[in-house]
Parts: sequence; structure tokens; C-alpha cells
Amino acid sequence: MKNLINGILRILVKIALHLFYRKVYVSGKENIPKNVPIILVANHQNALIDPLLIATHTRLNPWFLTRASVFKNSIVAKILHFIRMLPVYRVRDGFSTITQNQKTFEATFDVLKRNGTVVIFAEGSHSHNRNVRPLSKGFTRMAFGLKDKYPDLEPIILPTALEFSAHKNSGSIVRITFGNPIPVDMPPAQSGQLTKKVERTLKSMVVEIPEENYSQNLQKLLDAGVDVTSKEAVDRFLEKGEVEEKIDTPSALPNKVMKIFHFPLYWIWLAIKPKIEDHVFYSTFKFLIGFFLAPIWYFILWLSVLESSWGSWALTFFIMGIISLFWNKNPQE
Repeated sequence: MKNLINGILRILVKIALHLFYRKVYVSGKENIPKNVPIILVANHQNALIDPLLIATHTRLNPWFLTRASVFKNSIVAKILHFIRMLPVYRVRDGFSTITQNQKTFEATFDVLKRNGTVVIFAEGSHSHNRNVRPLSKGFTRMAFGLKDKYPDLEPIILPTALEFSAHKNSGSIVRITFGNPIPVDMPPAQSGQLTKKVERTLKSMVVEIPEENYSQNLQKLLDAGVDVTSKEAVDRFLEKGEVEEKIDTPSALPNKVMKIFHFPLYWIWLAIKPKIEDHVFYSTFKFLIGFFLAPIWYFILWLSVLESSWGSWALTFFIMGIISLFWNKNPQE
């Protein structure tokens, strides 16, 4: 029953993601191995959206390592565990909590020994900055711990890149790239080399804008119409000043139309927005508002079509609302 409910949720979330984003490109699926333990290591730029994209665009049924602070409420903790999330305790959570990570690692070993998948965002935090931050060593500890406990298993690291044309907005473009699997074929004493190898691989996959003059370089890319979800396009512009295929800035009209025909949801967003301290969560809240409340809005409109005196207006809003979802486009940011 648990697997069935998770399967249904994945389908619903995938549909919602493809309505929320203008296009989701996926490449490298042929690099995902079968019948082996997989530790998927991804960059982390967009809060809850990142795990949702990975969970819905593979058949891996992965478990996710998530910061422990969100598990404080017992009811929330049960819900998160139900949707395959496990807590990771960090130094900032208090030194006394670090020992609890062993229980989490044991849970990941149980998943991996069945040739399952565990996803870890090894940068340790999220950021809209388009680069790869230094990776923590948690995934290597997991890999070598698994091999120590189950010597016959051969886990692999699957580097995965996530790119967004506009982190905060719907109607934008997403790219998911699965890289070549990296075998864990060195002794535990060389775990640092494995960390560096995975970090180098991710850097070769993810768009990298140098920290020095970051804002200026990003603005130059946007002004030149460079596809900021394409590493090749960004590298070409930064190195040679060339733009092979310019991305045109879309009209603001489609997004305004969508807001008009979903005005209750937009007003809810405007009420919530000032309370969100971390702007990386903007698209997460927008998506969740749409996922949970848009069906209610459309249900109310449909009831109004059937039962109310302003049924023709409700039908117009119903039809135009759906059209605006597919028409919605947002510029890069």
C-alpha cells in the first residue's frame, strides 16, 4: 500500500511539475545502472523542487537524505519518512545530535543492500548561485560503510546535475543530466580522492559562473541571451564571448494572464511571500500552492459552471486557466 501511494504521488507530482515548468529536459538516463546500489549525488539549487524532480524523472524510487531540522515535529517526521526521506544531523544542529546519524546510515545501508537508491545533496546547503560548492564527505562514508558491512556489494556514485533558467519562477526551463557512474573501487583510506573525483565530475556537468564578479558575469550572460541551463553555451560565452543560439526573452503577457485566471492562488502567494526568509524556497511554495490549491480552484469553477448564475464566466475562467498554464513563460534570471 505504501509503495502504491508513493507511486500515485509521483505521477501526480510529475504532471504538476510539467505544468509548473515550461519544459523539463532529461538526458543521460542511459547512464543509470540497474541492479546495483546507487548513491546519487546532485547539486542543490532549488530547495524541495530538486528532490521532486529526481524522484519523478527516474524509476529509481529513491530515498533522500534531508536536513534533520525539518523532522522536529513528530507528525511531520512520519510524513517525511513515508515519502522516503531520512534525517541528516549537522554540527549546526548540535554536537550531541551527530551520533544520531549512525541510525540514518544504517537505514541507508538497508535500502542499498536491496540495490536501492539513496539521494544526497552533498553540498550540504542550497543556493541559487550557478556553481558547485565543496562537497561534504557523507556520501563516501555511506559508500565505504556499505562495503564494510556487505563486502560483496559494489555501490556506484551517480553524479547528477540540475539546472534552472529561472529558479524562482514558473514557466521556466529545467535540465536534469545523469552523468557516468563512478565506481567505489578504492580503499577507505582514499575516500578523499573519491570525494574530489565526484566533485570534479559534477563541476564538469554543472554550469559554473566564477565567484569573482559573479553578478556581473551572470547579467552579461542574460543580456546576451545565453541559455544559462547549458554548460556548453555558458562556457563558450565566458571563454570566447560567442552565442551559438540566442534565447529570446518571452513576453510578460502569458505570465500576467495566468495570474489573472488563478487570482486566488496568486493572492495567497502574495500573502505568504513576505514571510519566506530564504528566497531559495520561493518556487517550492509556489509549486505547493498550485499542487494543493489549484485542483480546489478548478473544482469550484466547475461547480459554478454547473450550478451558479454566472456559469459562463466560470467556464471562461476554467478554460482560460488551463490554457494559461501551457502558455505561461518566464524569462531567465
